[in-house]
Amino acid sequence: MASIVNIKNANIYQSGNLILNNVNLNVEEGEFVYLVGKTGTGKSSLLKTLYGELPLTQGEGTVNGFNLRDMDWKKVPFLRRSIGVVFQDFQLLTDRSVHENLKFVLKATGWKDENLMEEKINDVLDKVGLKSKGFKMPFEMSGGEQQRVDIARALLNSPKLILADEPTGNLDPETSDEIMQLLFQVAKDYGTAVVMATHDFMVIKKFPARLVKTEGGKVWDNATVEHS
Repeated sequence: MASIVNIKNANIYQSGNLILNNVNLNVEEGEFVYLVGKTGTGKSSLLKTLYGELPLTQGEGTVNGFNLRDMDWKKVPFLRRSIGVVFQDFQLLTDRSVHENLKFVLKATGWKDENLMEEKINDVLDKVGLKSKGFKMPFEMSGGEQQRVDIARALLNSPKLILADEPTGNLDPETSDEIMQLLFQVAKDYGTAVVMATHDFMVIKKFPARLVKTEGGKVWDNATVEHS
């Protein structure tokens, strides 16, 4: 198994403050990992480090073969292109169709060939069960469908890693289940590693996977969840 995320003895800072101390984390391809922890314990800082938004200045870290210690503004776009990000609030462009939303991302990440773009868009929409919905505007879709579009968008550049930040946060339980099944399917079918930040312990109970927890300035691996 290839290592997709490998962080060793890292200290993670935000605005000069030490947020997480001596972080060690390894995620392999196809692995599904929950990231849990109370607000303010460093979950977002960890995700931002993986995404290249926060520089890693102490310790070692690689994501998809990119050295996080070696990141600069020229390299960050290439790192991000190799990661799919799924947000809680979808962040779709409201003034254009689903198809155009996806095409916008492909063009922004350097795709040129119209036929290849069409093929890719159809492929990811099919994967998330929205093959016939490309013409729709985001506001015409349910929350669950919009989240599927968000996942389709995350899959466009065949990422080795998906970072999902509270992807079920705005969804009802039934729709959450569908989105979780989809994310697990993506991990299995594509060998994509998924790191999902969540507060939703019902989801974790229903779809068990490895649990990583931020607490007390540390990252705890294979943690257990205390139900509050």
